[in-house]
Amino acid sequence: MLDALKVLTTVVLGVMVGVEFSVAFVINPILNGLPGDNGLRGRTHGARMLGAVMPFWYIGSLVLSAVWAVAGWHHHGAVLVVTAAALLILSVIMSIALLVPINNQSKGWTTENLPEDWKEQMGRWDRFHYVRVAIIVAAFAVLAAALV
Repeated sequence: MLDALKVLTTVVLGVMVGVEFSVAFVINPILNGLPGDNGLRGRTHGARMLGAVMPFWYIGSLVLSAVWAVAGWHHHGAVLVVTAAALLILSVIMSIALLVPINNQSKGWTTENLPEDWKEQMGRWDRFHYVRVAIIVAAFAVLAAALV
C-alpha cells in the first residue's frame, strides 16, 4: 500500500509540476508575444480555469506527501518526503500571499476594464510564478529521490 501511495504522490505532483512549468515557459511566453492585448484573453481564461483547479492540486499534493511522510516515517527516504512537503507548504503560502491576489484581479479583466499597469501586474505574477515553479520542481526532485 505504501508503494502505491509513493507512486500516486509522485505522479500527481509530477503532472502538476509539468503544467506549471508549461505555463511559465511555454504558454505565457506565447501569449506575451502576441501584439497589444491579444494575449489577455488567454491569460484571463487561464487565470479562471487553472485558478479553480490548482488549489486542489497543490493541497492534494501536499496531503499525499504528508500521508507518505507519516506512513513511511520509519522507511528509507522519510526525511526527503518531509522536505518535499515543506517545499510544497512554501509553495502554497507563496501562492496565497503573492499569486492568488493578482490572479483574482486579472481573471475579470476585459479589454474594456484593463488597468493601466496590467502588463506590469502580469510581469510580477510571472516572476513570482518562476520562483514557485523552482520550488515545486525542487519538491518533485526531492520526492523522486525518496523513491530510490
